[in-house]
Amino acid sequence: MLGKRQMWIAWPAFLMAGVLEILVFSMLDPSNLDWFGAPLEISRQGIYTIAFFVFWSITLTSSALTTLLSLSPFEINRCPLQASERPDGCPKQEKHC
Repeated sequence: MLGKRQMWIAWPAFLMAGVLEILVFSMLDPSNLDWFGAPLEISRQGIYTIAFFVFWSITLTSSALTTLLSLSPFEINRCPLQASERPDGCPKQEKHC
């Protein structure tokens, strides 16, 4: 289930990063970019690559937050330990009689 959830986060973020890359660089020329008043000394391909990973990280964060907020209370409050390994006072602990 964790692998599925990670793909629910990564794949849409990847697709949207590609869309953002197309939209931004169809209106903006990377060779005209400045960083604090100085021109960037990076190739066009380098700027495209850096921008793609920035866009991907932003959309990845958005998808991760959406997935986190969609969790049910049961999934959030579920104890990861087996019933026999839970500490004293933990709900649904196995009783040793």
